[in-house]
Amino acid sequence: MLQDIVEAVPLANYCLQLRFEDGATGIVDVAKCVSFTGVFAPLRDRAQFDAVEVNAELGTVCWPCGADLDPDVLYSLVTHSPVPSLGDSSS
Repeated sequence: MLQDIVEAVPLANYCLQLRFEDGATGIVDVAKCVSFTGVFAPLRDRAQFDAVEVNAELGTVCWPCGADLDPDVLYSLVTHSPVPSLGDSSS
């Protein structure tokens, strides 16, 4: 089952404290997930990184620069569960 992010708090060292709609919470090290190039390049600036928001329509985190992250991957990182595949009909 896919879970939307309902809260995101920026932390030190390019980490995010995330809360999902099912109550799962955890910290994700964004620096380990993406290289700060391309659309993610502005996030090297802490002020830009700290401007993270939850987009309720997409159910994930996004930034004013247009960057966003896949909520399924983030959920997998927080819960230590496998990322659902595109063909997985149980999600």
